[in-house]
Amino acid sequence: MNQRMAVGVGFGALAGALWGLVFLAPNLTSGFSPFEISAGRYLAYGVMAAALIAPRWNLVRARLSRADWLALVWLSLSGNIVYYIFLAGAVQLSGPAPAALIVGLLPVVISLIGSREEGAVSALRLAPSLLLAVTGVSLISLASLTRGGVQASWQSLALGLACAAGALACWSAFAVGNARRMARLPHVSSHDWSLLLGVVTGAGALLMTPAFMLSPHVHETRDWLGLVMVSSAIALLASVAGNALWNSASRRLPLTMTGQMVIFETLFALLYAFMWEQRLPSLLEVGAIAALGTAVLWCVSSHRMPRPHE
Repeated sequence: MNQRMAVGVGFGALAGALWGLVFLAPNLTSGFSPFEISAGRYLAYGVMAAALIAPRWNLVRARLSRADWLALVWLSLSGNIVYYIFLAGAVQLSGPAPAALIVGLLPVVISLIGSREEGAVSALRLAPSLLLAVTGVSLISLASLTRGGVQASWQSLALGLACAAGALACWSAFAVGNARRMARLPHVSSHDWSLLLGVVTGAGALLMTPAFMLSPHVHETRDWLGLVMVSSAIALLASVAGNALWNSASRRLPLTMTGQMVIFETLFALLYAFMWEQRLPSLLEVGAIAALGTAVLWCVSSHRMPRPHE
């Protein structure tokens, strides 16, 4: 593995460490709807991004075309606002295990899409890594089910799984579209692109603010303070810092490998869950961690192997 790829893997791991925090947010703000949670997070993201990019705004704006701005709009919807509404809904409706099972297929979907690109590592060579990823996510879900992780009705579970499938589709489209758009913009830094995405996402979140006024629930002051604190923390860590790291990884890694970096989000989400619940992982969870970790290592190894035409 060359230095560029090694740095990309490092950035991908750090992004996963920050993104793993996202799975705690819906439970920390359970009194609010997924729509409200998404609006709070991305309003905070927009404010922070605007403040950080303000000194360079005119310079960065001049480097973008109309097509780039349109790309930012749909990327902000697919990768941020709509994705997080679906994710929060999946966690609240069906619990974290079924949501993790569906959303955890992201590495597989992205890698399979990437394998179709010219010069990419073939899907056949990636098959063992992808199978290990599916095995790991399945073991996570099985472990949660055996511990009573799903207590929802069948109707709620079905709706939650539909939300998880929507989240999977949205973020897969974002990961592929974002990587391809950045490849066309070498003159825009990964960090600036992340901040631009935050500004556009924040603008979109402004349109969601009526959700707070139309909500049938009356929230106490401490509930609002909790939402502000969680939204701000997730915006700073997962959105500003995590997205910048992800963009840096995307520029250094092929799409077939970028997809596997999403596994780090699942691994760190598990770690945070163990810390939150103050317990050690079960045997099934240990198996899941081993499978997911091996999947990443196998993927890296697959990209080091000489390709058939070389």
